[in-house]
Amino acid sequence: MYRVSPFIRRFALCLVAGLLAATLWVNIAPSGYYDFIEWRLVDLHLPAWIAPTPASLTPASLVSDGVMALFIFFLGKELWESLVLERGLLSGPQSFVLLGGVFGAALMASLIWIGVEAGFESADESSFGIGWTVPVGSDVVLSYVFGRLVFRANHPALHVLLLVSIALDILGLILLGVAHPSGGLLRLAWLALPVLASFGVWALYGRRPDPNAPERFRRRGLLLWPYIVAGVFSYIGIAAAGLPPALGLLPIIPAIPHADRSFGLFAEAEGFLHDPLNRIAHYLAPPLALVLFFFGLTRGGIDFSAFSASSAAVLAAFWLGKPLGFIAGCVLTAMVTRTQFSEGIGLRDLCLVGVLLGMGFTVPVLALDTALPGGGMAEAARLGLAISLLAGPAALVLARILPK
Repeated sequence: MYRVSPFIRRFALCLVAGLLAATLWVNIAPSGYYDFIEWRLVDLHLPAWIAPTPASLTPASLVSDGVMALFIFFLGKELWESLVLERGLLSGPQSFVLLGGVFGAALMASLIWIGVEAGFESADESSFGIGWTVPVGSDVVLSYVFGRLVFRANHPALHVLLLVSIALDILGLILLGVAHPSGGLLRLAWLALPVLASFGVWALYGRRPDPNAPERFRRRGLLLWPYIVAGVFSYIGIAAAGLPPALGLLPIIPAIPHADRSFGLFAEAEGFLHDPLNRIAHYLAPPLALVLFFFGLTRGGIDFSAFSASSAAVLAAFWLGKPLGFIAGCVLTAMVTRTQFSEGIGLRDLCLVGVLLGMGFTVPVLALDTALPGGGMAEAARLGLAISLLAGPAALVLARILPK
């Protein structure tokens, strides 16, 4: 496996810096903090057929529903390449084992969340099954930082951790949109816009040209602006359909020309590639560090007095559901399909990956406002997500205990 680019560690540092700044702010001057993140920058007066409810642009919504779409695009690009490129982690028979682990982790985490909430939650706004999509997502950058300490820098288990974390993040957002659609079924007609944008830009620019075509036609697919325009239309369609706007750029990824083979997730070697998909990723990497800082600042304020049953549900789902579901899903899938694990990965490595999946913050925090009614339940769940990050140090201790 090729080395992972160091910008992932910069992402983690910026995210943690924003989280710490927000936590200090909300505990020292809570009114000032909430006034900042809910400051109405612009009132959006949109037609009812686009947005049936009034909307305002605030720092929190600008980051969560706006620029975080760039981060999810960045993750989706890696997942797509793992699926379609030569030597991608999802291109061989071992992909069934990893997908089994992904669905096992998501299912077990959701079931444990529902069980704990049903048994212990006493909030008036609670109802059976509420918030079950929160524990599906994971945290790619923070789990990678600890994974790099648990495994060596080029260990294949580190790439498995990245792949499963990305898959859980995107699956969590998709399930969030399916479980909590905004508006009626008629709004789903807007999904035709990202489909048309993706197919149109592929047909005009992204399709592999005829080798005998003139040079100007063969170089047309290397332009970046057509994919940017298509991304704008795709984002509008996803948001208008009532789905999480963070998913808005994913539909155009298959339409963008990419490299012929995979070097691994976030591989440092991709810095030398010049296909449009990798060029877009190169341009996005520096500003995404700033995006993650502001995400931590606007969504990472932790109220230490908010612990309740929702906090316990988060910890049970992440610390028990994710590891058990991932390991059981991988083992059962391997047995049913008679497929071996990825080369160089044993049961010990799967256990450590499962423990690291118990870290959850970025995408689960994105899901809080939609999946939970807000107020005390949301703040308690946010506290639980912050505590779940202790799974990283726990994995370091476990790595020393488990025999190699």
